Amino acid sequence: MILKKESFNSLNFYNTMATADESMEDATWPMPKFRFEVDLGTDLTKVAFQEVSGMDVENQVIEYRKTSSKLFSTEKMPEIAKYGSVTLKRGVFINDNTFWNWYSQITMNTIQRRTILIKLLNEAGQVTMQWQLKNAWPTKITSTDLKSDGNKVAVDTIEIAHEQFIITNG
Repeated sequence: MILKKESFNSLNFYNTMATADESMEDATWPMPKFRFEVDLGTDLTKVAFQEVSGMDVENQVIEYRKTSSKLFSTEKMPEIAKYGSVTLKRGVFINDNTFWNWYSQITMNTIQRRTILIKLLNEAGQVTMQWQLKNAWPTKITSTDLKSDGNKVAVDTIEIAHEQFIITNG
């Protein structure tokens, strides 16, 4: 493949990220998402996970029509916030029943709720962004599947319900 100078310049996005006043080292870059740790309450800190997903929030919409309105349409107003379940995946370790022990504490209307911290780290291991899940508790655990002809790592999945999340920076 032969690249013309015009196409090479359009592919070279690094030149557009840094301004004339700053070097490439001083440019602001998006954070990579592969280095993170999770605190599952005060007892279990810096727990390594393979994947964290489902950190979302959505406001339901109320449609309302005033009787005095001359417009033949509804007004839309925000309703209560709805938080999605957060899914955590991690490898299975010998004699580590952390998920199962927490899940087994669920009884009728009683559960040990925790504050969970999900921390995005920079290259130096410092927290750059943090998601705090309030009043979190496990709703579902999926154990690893077993295959005699497989060569993958055993992975457990836990789904966490929570009432709010707060995002803070560094």
